[in-house]
Amino acid sequence: MLGRAMVSNQPVTENDKVLFVCIGNASRSQMAEAFAKSYGLQASSAGTKPAPAVNPVAIQVMKEKKIDMSRQRPDMVTIEMIKDADLIVTMGCSLEKVCPRPILTQMEKKMIDWDLENPKDKPIERVREIRDDIEKKVRELFERI
Repeated sequence: MLGRAMVSNQPVTENDKVLFVCIGNASRSQMAEAFAKSYGLQASSAGTKPAPAVNPVAIQVMKEKKIDMSRQRPDMVTIEMIKDADLIVTMGCSLEKVCPRPILTQMEKKMIDWDLENPKDKPIERVREIRDDIEKKVRELFERI
């Protein structure tokens, strides 16, 4: 066992399930999920209004890190996913504008927000910076476990 970390007043262990949530589930949450899995964490991602596909620029910048996201697809967040997660990490989205109140109520108990810029329509150089910020945050989460 790697130990325990306190996140959002909840103890987190390496066996806990982490759910990364943003609105489109097309870039930030997909990259966070991919990095978390590369560290051996149980991770998934979803969105409140999923995009039709993962952002191709996000796929490209993750390939630079030797992580293939080409088969990933945006997914709709569900109450079951939220209940199943031990920790929910939001990506800086205004979820209160798009989430029904019952979903927010379930999430608040085990949620942290990373306040990340949305890479949608950004130049590749900026997407790389956002990717690197996500990688750093996932690494810090892993190291605290």
